[in-house]
Amino acid sequence: MRIFESGLQPERTLLAWRRTCLVLGLGVAVSIRFGAIADPLMALLIGVPGLALVGGAYALTSIRYHRATRALVNDPTAAVSEGRAIAAVTVVALLVGLAALVFVVAQSEVLSR
Repeated sequence: MRIFESGLQPERTLLAWRRTCLVLGLGVAVSIRFGAIADPLMALLIGVPGLALVGGAYALTSIRYHRATRALVNDPTAAVSEGRAIAAVTVVALLVGLAALVFVVAQSEVLSR
């Protein structure tokens, strides 16, 4: 009995991760754009590392997909689990949330004057 079937499941997972990374990249870009209105330096300090992490997570998902597929083809019982891409996506989501918080606080200060 084969545990691993070389169907489209790993590829669908890869595509889902890529979509997640692209949406997070778009969120970071929007955060930079609107954050620059309130505080350009803070927008860059949060946005540039965010974009770098999104790019890294995107690359890691491809690497992980190819490694996992090779491992499962060679040994159908192998389970490959690395959390670097998940950690990078989590950090980017936190950075986008922080950028949104900075934007809201800065805008409330501007409006209260």
